[in-house]
Amino acid sequence: MQFDDDADLDTSEVQDVRGSRIPGGRATVGGGIVGIIALILGLFFGVGPEQLGLSSGAPDATPTASSAAQVEQDCRTGQDANNRDDCRTVAVVNSVQDYWEQEFRRRQGTYTPSRTILFSDRIGTACGSATSAVGPFYCPGDRKVYLDLGFFDELRTKFGAGGGPFAQAYVVAHEYGHHVQDLMGTLERSQDGRTGADSNAVRVELQADCYAGVWAHHATTTPDGATGRPLITSLTQTDIRDGLDAAAAVGDDRIQEKFQGRVAPESWTHGSAAQRQQWFTTGFRSGDMADCNTFR
Repeated sequence: MQFDDDADLDTSEVQDVRGSRIPGGRATVGGGIVGIIALILGLFFGVGPEQLGLSSGAPDATPTASSAAQVEQDCRTGQDANNRDDCRTVAVVNSVQDYWEQEFRRRQGTYTPSRTILFSDRIGTACGSATSAVGPFYCPGDRKVYLDLGFFDELRTKFGAGGGPFAQAYVVAHEYGHHVQDLMGTLERSQDGRTGADSNAVRVELQADCYAGVWAHHATTTPDGATGRPLITSLTQTDIRDGLDAAAAVGDDRIQEKFQGRVAPESWTHGSAAQRQQWFTTGFRSGDMADCNTFR
């Protein structure tokens, strides 16, 4: 995956609070996949923060200004995105939101941008306070995406994904798929408290994978709002394989087998490795979000 070296990045879409102190933050989420499952249950099924080991999400549990603010200072151009993980995240966020803004407009709708918050260790959100152990997540309470860049290392070391720039892009695009669902009123369909292979929770996650594929289909042709040129200039089959590999690595069956030693479809919240790959591929091949109806 390559970005236009001369493109200007819009850092206003990403807030860098890495190294910040979170006032009142007292998150105690368990590590690894336990934290991921706990957070998904909390966000989508209405479980209270205290029940999940999260803080109460009091109004003062918000990030302070970052003393480093590395993104704003250092991520200026597409060339920076080609060289740094944090700048690459900015560029992917820009590209994803450029696409969805144009797609919503084409459908006579209005896309409301979502900010990505880069944090380290712990963060306060409208959905409660969480540690980086929960992995990347979207909070419908404040309509923001939260990401500790250390997750990309864990994707390789803990979950066995091959890695690569597009594996990271897939993760970001998936979270923005949830934002699209939130804007369209689909996200709330997962709030029925059920888990399992046929649950709405799984259908929501698979649809977000499909939306990530739809964006990938258009990534090299979506014009940047400032330059009129695509921000992403190259996306290869190797990149797509990296994305599919990442999707499979976080399939419920793969995770359960690795961390529990057995597969329990009745407790699935995200779908199997094969399902996640299938729905990303569906979106990527067609480029049409209408083909992402996982609720049929």
